[in-house]
Amino acid sequence: MSVKAILNEKGRSVVTVTPQVTVQQAATLLHDNHIGAVVIVDADDHILGILTERDVVASVAKYGASCLDKPVSSVMWQNVYCCGEEMTVQSLMEMMSKFRARHLPVESEGRLAGIISIGDVVKYHIRAIERETEEIKAYIAG
Repeated sequence: MSVKAILNEKGRSVVTVTPQVTVQQAATLLHDNHIGAVVIVDADDHILGILTERDVVASVAKYGASCLDKPVSSVMWQNVYCCGEEMTVQSLMEMMSKFRARHLPVESEGRLAGIISIGDVVKYHIRAIERETEEIKAYIAG
């Protein structure tokens, strides 16, 4: 299975913000949408950075509550690890493990095309195991 198949199943919607949004506003979006990351994009949907829950906590620890008034551009992760739609789930898992990334934006032709979380990968594995179990049961019964 590929990243594209996961996106087709889960959807391609991504919560994004511009670099000028405050950390407080981004944290509110994380909370309100029950997500762990927002992608920072420009007007053409080019990926500029990513801000995760961990980044917010690290900012508060480093700068105190005043960091909440800073723009996300001052605390976001700029070296964003991205994947493509053609990437296999196995390669995706290796990449997430290697970079300790819980969220990978999906890039297509230089633009944001979706996002894959570690939860999406876990759901994929659970479904794959369930399908395999059903196939084995059918084989044994048939």
